[in-house]
Amino acid sequence: MNRLAHETSPYLLQHADNPVDWWPWSAEAFARARETNRPVLLSVGYSSCHWCHVMAHESFEDQGTADYLNEHFVPIKVDREERPDVDAVYMEAVQAATGQGGWPMTVFLTPDAEPFYFGTYFPPAPRHGMPSFRQVLEGVRGAWTDRRDEVAEVAGKIVRDLAEREISHQGARPPGEQELAQALLGLTREYDAQRGGFGGAPKFPPSMVIEFLLRHHARTGSEGALQMAADTCERMARGGLYDQLGGGFARYSVDRDWIVPHFEKMLYDNALLCRAYAHLWRATGSELARRVALETADFMVRELRTHEGGFASALDADSDDGTGTGKHVEGAYYVWTPAQLGEVLGADADLAAQYFGVTEAGTFEHGQSVLQLPQQEGVFDAEKVESIKRRLLARRAERPAPGRDDKVVAAWNGLAVAALAETGAYFDRPDLVEAAVGAADLLVRLHLDDHARIARTSRDGRVGANAGVLEDYGDVAEGFMALASVTGEGVWLEFAGLLLDHVLVRFADPETGSLYDTASDAERLIRRPQDPTDNATPSGWTAAAGALLSYAAHTGSEPHRTAAERALGVVRPLGPRVPRFIGWGLAVAEAFLDGPREVAVVGPDQQDPRTTALHRTALLGVAPGAVVAVGTPESDEFPLLAARPLVGGEAAAYVCRNFTCDAPTTDPERLKSALGG
Repeated sequence: MNRLAHETSPYLLQHADNPVDWWPWSAEAFARARETNRPVLLSVGYSSCHWCHVMAHESFEDQGTADYLNEHFVPIKVDREERPDVDAVYMEAVQAATGQGGWPMTVFLTPDAEPFYFGTYFPPAPRHGMPSFRQVLEGVRGAWTDRRDEVAEVAGKIVRDLAEREISHQGARPPGEQELAQALLGLTREYDAQRGGFGGAPKFPPSMVIEFLLRHHARTGSEGALQMAADTCERMARGGLYDQLGGGFARYSVDRDWIVPHFEKMLYDNALLCRAYAHLWRATGSELARRVALETADFMVRELRTHEGGFASALDADSDDGTGTGKHVEGAYYVWTPAQLGEVLGADADLAAQYFGVTEAGTFEHGQSVLQLPQQEGVFDAEKVESIKRRLLARRAERPAPGRDDKVVAAWNGLAVAALAETGAYFDRPDLVEAAVGAADLLVRLHLDDHARIARTSRDGRVGANAGVLEDYGDVAEGFMALASVTGEGVWLEFAGLLLDHVLVRFADPETGSLYDTASDAERLIRRPQDPTDNATPSGWTAAAGALLSYAAHTGSEPHRTAAERALGVVRPLGPRVPRFIGWGLAVAEAFLDGPREVAVVGPDQQDPRTTALHRTALLGVAPGAVVAVGTPESDEFPLLAARPLVGGEAAAYVCRNFTCDAPTTDPERLKSALGG
């Protein structure tokens, strides 16, 4: 066992038995490098990363490679999900130097943590123009031994170049109508009208862009925006990207047609997509959107919820292929052949093959098919299809299941809280709301300290040592406020405020209003990471902007509103240029342009039928980013409820925006109209 044996990260624990003498990221590791005058090998990955597993098996489990590493390097292993700050800083260097990046990320550092050589996956033998990992190690050792001055010069230049990449944000204004229209035009140009989605292969689910499109439609009436969102959602849900038996989405599709996924399932994708499909249903009434939102929510609760009430990070792409050899194969848990369908379904196998697009040739590898719902003529018997799905799901459950990374990441649990709270409220599923409350409660009990500073991760009820980054504060605050709106419990708004106070004090530049991914008092890296672009999840920057805007709408706080406006300034130049990579920023900008609207529902009590009807109508309003408070006139849980009396002794709803309020209404239909319904 090496030094990783005492870590909480499942990814690091996967490497605890390696013959490589791994260190976790720590001051002690770099002190060891200085003492021994050795360079550092930094290896960054995550537990559900397929090629991370491959490189581990080929190189890090090999005794000869390990012996060479241990003699000439100080090897450090990092879980990118635990330390997104470390990952971001060195990934930026890798991308700047090579034009691409990915995981596993392999970086060689000086004992002062300055990078001088980069790569991703290296094979055990030369292949496809790539050197072997051993050749790389020998080359780096030779440079370190014989050309130290050259190494120092390269490292110094890289650090200087990174320092010059600071975002210029002075005096930026939030985007207006013109910038959002240009962003929509840019998305239209990149839209794949035949298949849905944007760009070519690999194709990632554009959950945050979908949120922007839905909000833009709600604010402007743009049918084109709604069509792109709805068609993309339908194509993804009909493809192999979506688990047709168990619900939930894979990380991405390797092809343009959404047929073959990269099979890992991430909490953040499913939380974001669950919410997007629920919002699509809210806007259109689509039965497909309703089904997918609920099935995805059920998948998260069934397969990702931990014993402590939080949500695990991911399910692996790989699993045991069931042949008895112990070999792990990507997608083995999910794919089917016609013969396998016959074993389970008998006479119904042909119908299942037609319905799910399973062929003799296969759509994946070795004649296996990923289940889809291809568009086809004819009507299928719904009861028969449900019976087929139940039987296939039961048989699949007998297969060796993919591994689960049961680390609880604060930010991603915040996304799950928001998705489950809203989905539960929309579809009258109190169990989903209860699951959201359970995760939020875990975050408060375990992840927040006495000063409301948030820890990034926990596992098995044990909090990790790594400090939360900006996305943790922004996404958890977002989840808490969604939960407050659904439950009427103002304590969640209070917790959101405590988190956002940290954003104002510890993450924001007081001069420019720009935001940093790490706190001002966090560990100092070679660069303080700062990335406003949205990738797989909302960036910390845009997540915080959205949460600050919502909190200001709830409370009337001018500092939070001003901070949100200043943060949104970065969307003004990026939205028209790269709309696919600032989707959540654009969605928040839509809320900003719409107000956002503030809805207060007051009633004699929350069980009163008229109160319930108005509250539900408020939650189902499509006005971008609207905030909702519900309670009695005497309640002091929400600032929006202050001085809001009943009307004629009946429950009433008050809608305000931009310091102007409509007349209160007791009529759900009038409230629906006021919220864009």
